[in-house]
Amino acid sequence: MRATAALLCLVLAACGFQLRGTADVPFQTIYVPSGTGGIGLELKRNIQAGTSAKVLDDAKQAEAVLEITQEAREKEILSLTGTGRVREFQLRYRVGFRVHDGKGREFVPVNTVVLVRDITFNDTDVLAKESEEQLLYRDMQNDMVQQIMRRLAAAKPAPQAK
Repeated sequence: MRATAALLCLVLAACGFQLRGTADVPFQTIYVPSGTGGIGLELKRNIQAGTSAKVLDDAKQAEAVLEITQEAREKEILSLTGTGRVREFQLRYRVGFRVHDGKGREFVPVNTVVLVRDITFNDTDVLAKESEEQLLYRDMQNDMVQQIMRRLAAAKPAPQAK
């Protein structure tokens, strides 16, 4: 039993596996506006837990300001049945953002991230499909937060304004 555990530890160490840990960001403090819906709250939580930066409540005191320029949920018909009823929808979640220092320098220029999921639809399961749609949007929001966090980690220090 101990030999198996030791072998497993050796294999995991050899494959390069390591915990995610904290991300390095080029600022010590950041302001995330609270009026940006659920994504703003999730971003605050992830920045506090996953980086060394501190989230402040005052944009003037923060080294960086994360600005959500756009957040939209879209639902489009993807396919129809032979009788003209909806068979599939395509869900899109679009978030635009930028990170700047409030003085004209940018850490992350304006970015727009779009996530897409397809969902089947059935007239007999309307409530279940609405619940599934909400779960998919929640999952897309979590994915969106992780993508924004990766972009924050890849941000470069803002060059000096001329």
